[in-house]
Amino acid sequence: MEPALINGLIAARVAQMQMAIAAKMLRMNADAAQSVVQLLDAADANMRTLTAAVSDLGKNLDISV
Repeated sequence: MEPALINGLIAARVAQMQMAIAAKMLRMNADAAQSVVQLLDAADANMRTLTAAVSDLGKNLDISV
């Protein structure tokens, strides 16, 4: 076989592997971004619950002596 042909086939295999790795990394980044969004949504929900609880705290407190 021609060395140029062999080098071309090797380069094509390497490029194919690099494309597969890049696709995997993009999927991982998308999954990570989705997890961050879910975490932020949960934190927002918790903060709303805490805010609601604190706003009612002390409304019926009698401090007269």
